[in-house]
Amino acid sequence: MRKIDLLLDEYGESHRNETNKLIHWICVPAIFFSVVGLIFSIPSDFLMNLLPFLGSFANWATLALLLVLIYYVSLSVPLSLGMLLYSSFCLALANFLQIAFPGKLALISIGIFAIAWIFQFYGHKIEGKKPSFLKDLQFLLVGPAWLMHFIYKRIGIAY
Repeated sequence: MRKIDLLLDEYGESHRNETNKLIHWICVPAIFFSVVGLIFSIPSDFLMNLLPFLGSFANWATLALLLVLIYYVSLSVPLSLGMLLYSSFCLALANFLQIAFPGKLALISIGIFAIAWIFQFYGHKIEGKKPSFLKDLQFLLVGPAWLMHFIYKRIGIAY
C-alpha cells in the first residue's frame, strides 16, 4: 500500500463521525488559510528584493508553501496539484486581505485560527477520539490532503 493511502486511512480512523467530518470540511481549510495568512504577514522585504518579479507574492508564505508542496509531491503528484490550486487561492486571498485591510491580515488570521481550532477540538470531543496530529505532526498536512482526496474521488480523479 502506498504511503499516502496509509496516511489517509490512519487520519480517517479518527474522523468517522458525520458532525466531526462536517466541522473538518469547514475548519481544516480555514486553518490552512489562517496559517498562510499569518506567514504572509511576516515582513518580507528581503525576499521582495531578492525576487522582485514575484511582486507581493515574494513573501515567506510563498516559500513555506513551496516546501509544503514538496511534501505533498512526495506523497502524491495528483493530490499535490490540488493542494497547489488551494494554496494559490490562499495566497491570493491573503494578498487581497492585506491590500483591503492594511495591517490587519495577522489579526484576521489569528481570529480564524483560534475559532477554527475551537471547533476542531469540539468535533473531536463529539468523535470521542484525539486529533491525529497529537500522535504525529505530519497529520497537520495530511488533513487538507484527506479532504482533497474526497474531492478527487467525487470527480473521478485518481490520487
